[in-house]
Amino acid sequence: MDLSGLYANRFDEADQAWKVQVWGVLWRRVFSREVSPEDTLLDVGAGYCEFINSAVAKRRIAVDLNPDTGARAAPGVEVHRVPAEQLGFLETGAVDVAFSSNFFEHLPSKAALTALLQELNRVVKPGGKLIVMGPNVRLLPGAYWDFYDHHLPLSERSVSELLSMTGFEPVRVEARFMPYTAKGSGLRWPFLVDAYLALRPLSSALMGKQFLVVARRRPAP
Repeated sequence: MDLSGLYANRFDEADQAWKVQVWGVLWRRVFSREVSPEDTLLDVGAGYCEFINSAVAKRRIAVDLNPDTGARAAPGVEVHRVPAEQLGFLETGAVDVAFSSNFFEHLPSKAALTALLQELNRVVKPGGKLIVMGPNVRLLPGAYWDFYDHHLPLSERSVSELLSMTGFEPVRVEARFMPYTAKGSGLRWPFLVDAYLALRPLSSALMGKQFLVVARRRPAP
């Protein structure tokens, strides 16, 4: 699949500028609490690097097959254009926090997702974190398939179950976290994102269509 062409067609420059602003707010209000400035942070399926560019960490690593990822990365972000389940450039236990947003549903099969999580179990240190966001198929039974490259129907329940089987312990599980997509809204003001987050969980109960799962890497037996 031509990833460069697909996402260039899906998100115009206005969409992209808005996503950058949204992730800046999300980092400041939510994810900065999960990552230490001294951590090694891995973004799997980094896309245009909106999350990893906003993040503050000692080492920031982006993994994606999209050839445009490197051009979007901020200075200091390492970009590796490899399949997500092939993280051989990382030593065992090298990562403090792994993050993935709106990526798992793009994998071709459940076997591919299982292989990815097994590899993340290798590279995330015992006690380290895995943070996963994604569209919740239980809340989007039809709209979930409106994107051509959505292959795996997932929810916070199915993701949590698989995490538990691949060496992770879910410690925070939310069925409703953020709205579904950055497209389609004319109200593109960062203060509205701040307000949405300030009003959680009420705002999420009304508008949240994406799940959030935070899990800990269990120590090896």
